[in-house]
Amino acid sequence: MYADLLFTGGPVLTPEGRTATAVAVTGGRVTAVGREEVHDLAGPRTEVVDLAGRLLLPGFQDAHVHPVPAGLELSQCDLTGAKTADETLAAVRAYADAHPEREWITGGGWSMEAFEGGTPTKELLDAVVPDRPVYLPNRDHHGAWVNSRALALAGITRDTPDPADGRIDRDASGEPSGTLQEGAMQLVGRLTPPATAADRVAALLHAQRHLHALGITAWQDALVGDFLGMDDPSQAYLAAARDGSLTARVVGALWWDRERGAEQIPELVERRAALSHGRFRAGSVKLMLDGVAETGTAALLDPYLDKCGCATANRGTSFIDADQLPKYVTELDALGFQCHFHALGDRAVRDALDAIEAARAANGPSDTRPHLAHLQVVQPTDVPRFARLGATANIQPLWAAHEPQMDELTIPFLGPERAAWQYPFGALLRRGARLAAGSDWPVSSPDPLQGIHVAVNRVAPDAASDGGDTPVFLPGERIGLAEALTAYTTGSAYVNHLDDTGAIRVGALADLVVLDRDPFDRPTETIADTRASLTYVGGAQVYAAQEA
Repeated sequence: MYADLLFTGGPVLTPEGRTATAVAVTGGRVTAVGREEVHDLAGPRTEVVDLAGRLLLPGFQDAHVHPVPAGLELSQCDLTGAKTADETLAAVRAYADAHPEREWITGGGWSMEAFEGGTPTKELLDAVVPDRPVYLPNRDHHGAWVNSRALALAGITRDTPDPADGRIDRDASGEPSGTLQEGAMQLVGRLTPPATAADRVAALLHAQRHLHALGITAWQDALVGDFLGMDDPSQAYLAAARDGSLTARVVGALWWDRERGAEQIPELVERRAALSHGRFRAGSVKLMLDGVAETGTAALLDPYLDKCGCATANRGTSFIDADQLPKYVTELDALGFQCHFHALGDRAVRDALDAIEAARAANGPSDTRPHLAHLQVVQPTDVPRFARLGATANIQPLWAAHEPQMDELTIPFLGPERAAWQYPFGALLRRGARLAAGSDWPVSSPDPLQGIHVAVNRVAPDAASDGGDTPVFLPGERIGLAEALTAYTTGSAYVNHLDDTGAIRVGALADLVVLDRDPFDRPTETIADTRASLTYVGGAQVYAAQEA
């Protein structure tokens, strides 16, 4: 039988390395991998793709991403490109001026390092938008910036108490200063106009086009549910899966309501059944255990430091009771759910591992494939537990580099010992852990090649612009190019339970990407310059770069 699609003339990344130069695809699956002998499968109707020396590899998979909020933000006040306070404010003013019909100014993506202490004031927003409420989550979406009008509409005053799961930032006199952290975001976020069902579907498809253009063929949506005003993407996925417009393969991580307990588990079982259709499957549960280090809400075993280097009383925030977490995880595991943990601080990481260990002890071995995302601070004694427990390390490599947010808002408040435990990719691999990789987009760029660049170099992709003076961030935690690519392909396919993807082998689904070069033949400092040329899902082309 002749092939439907034939790739020739370039290196092919297979589990055995880069020895193959040709791949045949028939009926949406890989039917041959080899060299010249594969050319015999070309028939009169076979589409032949000349790789011309470019690398063919499995499609990238993002193991932790939020495409629908990202797509919505792109259509609102998008601040991701602003680097300074002035640029950010100018972007807000320009958006407000261009959209006088909008009752609220919403969007987000501003960088904390653009503002002193990472907490901009309401007065700055008042100066550019005095007449309408403004609600703008920051880049990591664990905090929001609001103006005086928004605070007034929400009834937030100096007398408003902090919610149990968040903080209202205040000035020296006790007045709300204009930023809301974690659960406090919802005090204003609940008032913002909701997106329509059509808006959410459009946002999903917009995001899907962007992800396919980066070589991404599958992902795990890390938050399917209602959380802090973020739109629940579940019905958008279901609609797109039913009408065939969802071309990617997607796993949904159902949101664990951190204000409730085990009584919600039957509801999760019902949602899993109701939401699984076609290329969308809701078989994971997202448990957010803590916040982020920059705002002092990541859960640490020992206290944060203050600006003087002295210990404070703050150990961060645990959103789920650590004593109850093992019970929850054990029950979810017994029901066949995967647990997808947000675990950023070392206490959260330990709590997640303890819960997985309890589930293993109670239920025995299972194929639920739990994974821990973010892993900013990991106690060295916990590193070997990942392999022992079969817990995958879900890394976001772009964050593992020196940048203002790291150098000004994180390292000084962790101290030198804990700062050296950050993002231990190399240590995890050396102790046998499986790595998956994701972006957390819209928190950071969804481009896998940008993340791979940092995983390999531990230097930000734009560091060359400073003349090469940026130091390598914890050089002992660098990993090789092949290992980084494996995390974004085989590793993420594993946590997504997409076992017939993630590797180019006979019988696998033809989810493939052609890069515009072979990065193995280039200096590692240039990895971020690589682009996707062609992307295929099940042998069907979903992206082709335009000719220059």
